[in-house]
Amino acid sequence: MSHRSAWLICLVPLMACADSLTAPVVDTSAEGDVDAAVAPRVAPIITALSVASITPTQAIVAWATDHPALGLVEYGTTAALGDSFAAATPADTAYEVMIEGLAPATTYHLRVTAQDSASTAKTSSTRTFTTREVEYPTQDHSSVLGIWIGMSDLAQLPTSGSAWTNILTVADGSCGTVDLADQTQNTNVCIMAKALVFARTGASSYRTDVVSAIDEIVNAGTYTGRALALGRELGAYVIAADLIDLKNHDSDLDARFRGTLRELRTTYTSGAASSLIDCHENRPNNWGAHCGATRAAIAVYLEDTDDLARTAQVFKGYLGDRSSYAGFTYGGPAGEEDLTWQCDPARPVGINPAGCSRDGLSLDGVLPDDQRRGGSFTTSPPKENYVWEALQGLIAQAVILNRAGYAVWEWEDRAILRAVTWLHEVADFPAEGDDTWQPHIINLHYSASFPAEVPSRAGKNVGWTDWSHRN
Repeated sequence: MSHRSAWLICLVPLMACADSLTAPVVDTSAEGDVDAAVAPRVAPIITALSVASITPTQAIVAWATDHPALGLVEYGTTAALGDSFAAATPADTAYEVMIEGLAPATTYHLRVTAQDSASTAKTSSTRTFTTREVEYPTQDHSSVLGIWIGMSDLAQLPTSGSAWTNILTVADGSCGTVDLADQTQNTNVCIMAKALVFARTGASSYRTDVVSAIDEIVNAGTYTGRALALGRELGAYVIAADLIDLKNHDSDLDARFRGTLRELRTTYTSGAASSLIDCHENRPNNWGAHCGATRAAIAVYLEDTDDLARTAQVFKGYLGDRSSYAGFTYGGPAGEEDLTWQCDPARPVGINPAGCSRDGLSLDGVLPDDQRRGGSFTTSPPKENYVWEALQGLIAQAVILNRAGYAVWEWEDRAILRAVTWLHEVADFPAEGDDTWQPHIINLHYSASFPAEVPSRAGKNVGWTDWSHRN
């Protein structure tokens, strides 16, 4: 796992935090007017070195010295260490610092150097500590009926009205051939419509079309497109396979489909991410959101609880919990970094935290890495469609994870609701076009009343929620 910079969070005594120091700095302010010549010449003695409050991504390091000294903490995943930061505070005899951005279930080597005002220094012996594994509530997937929606819920849905007529019209038509590398193709949501109609009516012709599409995927050969296309397109087919109960209908095809899904999670992709998983874990924008939704669908379909837990961990980090995951790359390609929409550019997140603002403008709920596509920060925020595009992936991801037992709708102060609220109340930018399926999900899970078209259009990845998830 690549290194992510750690941050100095707190000190004893309480002082301003710093993150970029690489060596202790002599600070004579603590000595008042005492001449440096009378400062202690014996190197500080380091005692009570400990590592406590260890989580999957954080640890608190504490130590004491026999006379005032500055501290340098060095750490890394090997004995060579490699990472360090200095305590930017007047010399003291007791310190307690928190490092974050650590990898879960990983052993770290650590040592501390203390340097006094006379520039004499002492380094502790190296000790190790191991971060904890991520623990999220999980659910036995044998009791989960449906990746996207349960069969009992489907049985209660109407077979009349404009929403039903809309999905039935699409299901009765031809979806065309499958091309997972074509990120503009709507064959995926067309096949999803057929699967939903089959699951509701039992009419076998719809299932036949779904089986044919899955067979195309299995026999398509090595994928050669971008991660974004795979993230947009594949998830709907996984949901469709689940809706028609492919495992029991055609066990041979299902086995081959499962093998294909395992390969597609890590197969090489071109563009800004090297695989579907890399896309999810590196891109805190529409790319990562779409890739995360498909990754979640695959994990549930394969009953891969480990990868599902990892997906949830990354998703929680995307929503703003940096202690869950902070491994994203923000701000665009090299040379085009723009963190101006972040509430705290030093601690960037996928969705800004509750309550933050700048120059009188609320930034609560902004998706900074997509909002920047409309330009740098301004108090007149542009109506940036990439934000709704990212929410397509985030909302689909949330539906899947929630059905698998994760309380995602409440995570990070209801981050997804805050994002949609900002678009409506601050940017004055309600959902349009292929984003109109999203408000139905938000209204259902948050008892909200955002404008929600009926019939609505399907999205780039999923759809038909004006029928399946209407409040």
